Amino acid sequence: MKILVTGAAGFIGFNFCNFLMQNTKYKILGVDNLNDYYDVTLKKKRLRVLKKYKNFNFLKIDINNNFLIEKVFKKNKFDFVLNLAAQAGVRYSIQEPRKYIESNISGFFNIIENSRKYKVKRLFYASSSSVYGENNNFPLIEKEKTSPKNIYGLSKKINEEISGIYNNYYDLKVTGLRFFTVYGEWGRPDMMMLKYISNYFNKKIFTLYNYGNHVRDFTYIGDVVKILHLLLNEHNKLPDNDIFNICSNKPINLGEIINYMKKKGINPKIKKLPIQQADILKTHGDNSKILKYIKFKKFSDWRTSLENTIKWYKDFMIK
Repeated sequence: MKILVTGAAGFIGFNFCNFLMQNTKYKILGVDNLNDYYDVTLKKKRLRVLKKYKNFNFLKIDINNNFLIEKVFKKNKFDFVLNLAAQAGVRYSIQEPRKYIESNISGFFNIIENSRKYKVKRLFYASSSSVYGENNNFPLIEKEKTSPKNIYGLSKKINEEISGIYNNYYDLKVTGLRFFTVYGEWGRPDMMMLKYISNYFNKKIFTLYNYGNHVRDFTYIGDVVKILHLLLNEHNKLPDNDIFNICSNKPINLGEIINYMKKKGINPKIKKLPIQQADILKTHGDNSKILKYIKFKKFSDWRTSLENTIKWYKDFMIK
């Protein structure tokens, strides 16, 4: 089986590739543009891990470059495509909206069009809980109204709508993945948990928006990659076009996370500020739909997963 994974040097992409290399004999071609939205050094560290595997190959390509993307599809007969490449960051979308249009919409179009043209069996693509906006009908099921409040969330909603059209007109099988606040080892340094840990060890002030009153459906990366693998294995049982929440269904207040970190000795100075313009107050997804297809029930305890994340940071990120 041959798989294309875009965003292979990113947080979820790297962990998924690493999981498959350790547990399967699949052949993976990873692509990534290695942009500098966050530390490129971290992305290169991830790639050094992946390049040790004989079944993994990497190309530095921007998915917005259709000429190069089509060459990749034409040269390789992919069974499946997992599109995890995107311009990340809700708050950053206020500053640089064009980057989200280019990568998350134009780039996504290149991936889905070539998936159609070169007849992949199924395209899995990353969406986001951000498509729900400030919908408070918790826990959120996939049929809830989507009303994103920022360009990032809007770009993901457009991906979902494009996918529906491609399935309808071209019979391309597509599966959307609405990720809810993924955290864990090799995580993004701009996200809350890693930023809090990093600021402590680097003696920086941690900025806490909304005075710590945000609630997030934190989802451990170890669970996410297992779910993705199960979806891949069960691809024939999935609907031709559907969307799934990828979440723990156990929202946690940021204050509880911070208090637990303090007990573990992670205690940076904190600057508390009002809510940021693009932020959502609470996320809480219902995961019952996806569990009907893959029978995954044992989600990790967030305390143990957080301890694993802290240990990883000490082992790999402290010079």
